[in-house]
Amino acid sequence: MKGNFYTLKYAGILGCLCALLLTFAANFTEPYRNANADAERKRNILKVLDVPFDEKISSLELVEIFESNVKAEKIGELEIYRYIPPKDSNGTEIAALAFEGPGLWGPIKGFLALKPDMRTIQGVTFYQQEETPGLGGEIASSGFTSRFKGKLIVDGDGNPGIIISSGKDTVNHIDAITGATMTCDKVEEMINNVVKTIVSEN
Repeated sequence: MKGNFYTLKYAGILGCLCALLLTFAANFTEPYRNANADAERKRNILKVLDVPFDEKISSLELVEIFESNVKAEKIGELEIYRYIPPKDSNGTEIAALAFEGPGLWGPIKGFLALKPDMRTIQGVTFYQQEETPGLGGEIASSGFTSRFKGKLIVDGDGNPGIIISSGKDTVNHIDAITGATMTCDKVEEMINNVVKTIVSEN
């Protein structure tokens, strides 16, 4: 009986020590994790805005490029990031809007970039998603995101909204990923929440 007591006591002390160590490690690494997450977010904004930068640069250099090229603002609850290229370049001003929502297995976050008319899609990027690899997870692949480029966020009558499905060919239609209907529906819904606001404001 005494042996069992000491075993339980030892296990309890060991468990407390492990919990304390894990808590310390989580608190110690939190600033670094947050900094990496912020850098990854800024990297995706630069990408979707077509701001030129070297993929191999450090997080510090990435932040410097972001701050010198991108202007953040808000329209209502919408976060908007604008890139205004140098006057001596052939680039055009592009606006990126943050969107997010629940996916099939976890949150999905990304950016929608629009050309100066605020109707034509320049690009889309996803920087956080936990969808099924090979199916819904393909939303982050270039094979899917490239389908958005040049599409409109309004239909032929000017009504706001994109459609992500198979078997259509309209100005605001994007081909869906085969076998990932639920993920595509969720992406369509979260992007359209942003689209409706931006169309009403412009």
